[in-house]
Amino acid sequence: MSLESTNTPPAAPEADDYLERRALRRGSAGWVLLTGLGVAYVVSGDYSGWNFGLAEGGFGGLAIAMVLMGTMYACMVFALAELSSILPTAGGGYGFARRALGPWGGFLTGTAILIEYVLAPAAIVIFIGDYVESLGLFGLESGWPVYLVCFAIFLGIHLWGVGEALRFSFVVTGIAVVALVVFVLAALPDFSIGSLDDIPVDTSAAGSNSWLPFGLLGIWAAFPFGMWFFLGVEGVPLAAEETKEPARTLPKAIRWSMAILVVLAVMTFFAAAGARGSAAIQEAGNPLVEALQPDGEATTLSRIVNYAGLAGLVASFFSLIYAGSRQLFALSRAGYLPRFLSLTSRRKAPYLGLLVPGTLGFLLAALSGNGARMLNIAVFGATISYALMSLSHIVLRRREPELERPYRTPGGVLTSSVALVLACAALVATFLVDVTAAVIALVVYGVAIAYFGLYSRRHLVAKAPEEEFAALAAAEAELARD
Repeated sequence: MSLESTNTPPAAPEADDYLERRALRRGSAGWVLLTGLGVAYVVSGDYSGWNFGLAEGGFGGLAIAMVLMGTMYACMVFALAELSSILPTAGGGYGFARRALGPWGGFLTGTAILIEYVLAPAAIVIFIGDYVESLGLFGLESGWPVYLVCFAIFLGIHLWGVGEALRFSFVVTGIAVVALVVFVLAALPDFSIGSLDDIPVDTSAAGSNSWLPFGLLGIWAAFPFGMWFFLGVEGVPLAAEETKEPARTLPKAIRWSMAILVVLAVMTFFAAAGARGSAAIQEAGNPLVEALQPDGEATTLSRIVNYAGLAGLVASFFSLIYAGSRQLFALSRAGYLPRFLSLTSRRKAPYLGLLVPGTLGFLLAALSGNGARMLNIAVFGATISYALMSLSHIVLRRREPELERPYRTPGGVLTSSVALVLACAALVATFLVDVTAAVIALVVYGVAIAYFGLYSRRHLVAKAPEEEFAALAAAEAELARD
């Protein structure tokens, strides 16, 4: 099963030092740092964004959406754990789909991931600006100067080196996670079950009640917000080439990241809605702080959580920049995107892979200022990649059952099939929330597809790890036929 015939046009010859000029620093991260990276991708979603799902589905609708989307992510990360143990390269999802679905499948998957990881930092830096302004830090207001400083500082740390970058991310993420635990403990004394379903019921909606105030359709509309508790954890395999013993380390880090995120999601969701009420926080830009300030007066704990929310945003912003640069690096190294974007510095950092999407992200943030829409575009790209990565696991299990798998997904293709179905449902749900964002994402996707179809598919780099892996599979299949 392939989205393109194996008769791909031959790649142009490359210089002997092609891969040497595109090398990452090996062995920079163990499973602990990678687990921190997986949590860092997501932790900002615990502090804000998810609560808007209450306005779409109410407490019950968002709760069901969170369970279904959590199931999707759990099934998907188990599949990714297996795939990353087979092919531990910086290509991540692109590499998996390249082997299973051919060059077109690899490109479609990698581009969808890239859309997610370029748009999400642009959205989060706007939220960082809002936090800086609300906290009164240095008298700054949210705007392009704050965005520029954020991109400049955090791109600089990434350019310094991956080990330093991951350790910084780990520390900031730790602060954000500890603050979430503090928030839950502070909110529990005010917890009331009656506060959970206090949103007025829309009696015209089919199946509506106090727990589902917007009816059964509200569950589906809440899918994208249920994803915010987990969005980004799938980026852990992108660190494969900078990991110690990746075939063993990546599956362990992916599983631990997901386990931590599930616990944080459940605690945060129930504590915030139960302490203040779903109606009070459904449109709050800072729902956790709002939950600790029933009279609108700031307290010591609310200030701590407010600052920690900024730390959570910084952790996700920082780690998503990392993920986007590695996906861009892999696609460029293999010739799917312009090759110069994968050049690395003396410190083995893909400097153009950091600077180009960073510049694009800054411009998007400065010119639009609409963080919610950019996040919705990112979610659209994410759901496409989830469907294709889950399909890749199914195809490889069916077509290459004897492939060496250091880690095997519990439940096999049944697990990845559940992820595939739920990812398709989440993709459709994005149109229920923001049609404009979905259309913008489709246009960007269409432009990228045109570039690949008209040019880059004829200029792929055969010696790139993901391409070599796929070529080996094609050769083995041809030998088997003979």
